[in-house]
Amino acid sequence: MEKISLAAEPIFKIAGVSVTNSVFTSWIVIALIFVLLMVARKGIKIIPNGLGNLSDTVVESLVSLIESVTNNRKTALEFLPFLGTFFIYIIINNWFGLLPGLGTILVGSGEHSVPLLRGGNADLNATLALAIISVLVTQYYGMKKLGFFKHWKKFFNFSNPIYFFVGILELISEFAKMVSFSFRLFGNIFAGEVLLLVIAFLVPVIAPLPFFGLEIFVGLIQALVFTMLTLVFLTIATSEHEAH
Repeated sequence: MEKISLAAEPIFKIAGVSVTNSVFTSWIVIALIFVLLMVARKGIKIIPNGLGNLSDTVVESLVSLIESVTNNRKTALEFLPFLGTFFIYIIINNWFGLLPGLGTILVGSGEHSVPLLRGGNADLNATLALAIISVLVTQYYGMKKLGFFKHWKKFFNFSNPIYFFVGILELISEFAKMVSFSFRLFGNIFAGEVLLLVIAFLVPVIAPLPFFGLEIFVGLIQALVFTMLTLVFLTIATSEHEAH
């Protein structure tokens, strides 16, 4: 049975900086997304076909989903590039980590051999980075929509002790979002990959198939949950604070 490691393993160095197998997999996923987008771009026509038709359906579905929360078409289109990138990157990374044989290609020798590839979101560092980006971009849109001082007054309000205390709680909640976002995504994806590995070891070939289908569904749900929560926080951050 393959070795299960909670932390991603370094596989090579670039300019003295270690590159882990999860980061390397994420690079492959980014390159794959870029290629798919270039192919889809060629398929975008008045009457789209093939991958262009699929991309058109995905974009329209995302716009409708975002608009259902914001209730504003213009705002939905403004949020689309960020949220769409988030959703597509997370879901492809989740599914790429489920590919059979992904962890069987080893580098190194003997006891020091490690998998060349590991699911990008099965690394807590990667999911934490996504969570930090989500929170920082939320603050950016809040400042862009409401103005710098009006946005930060939500966290630092000295008008009376109650507002000050509530502001501190709001500030703490921003850090709590990073923790909950990162551990939710990491825990579900890592646990799913471990489950498939254990089932494949105990009962090869047939038994893992139902679990494989389940993990495909979980990968979709986790990408959707991460994106929807980010959307909700974006909507709150860009609303007048009195409306909260």
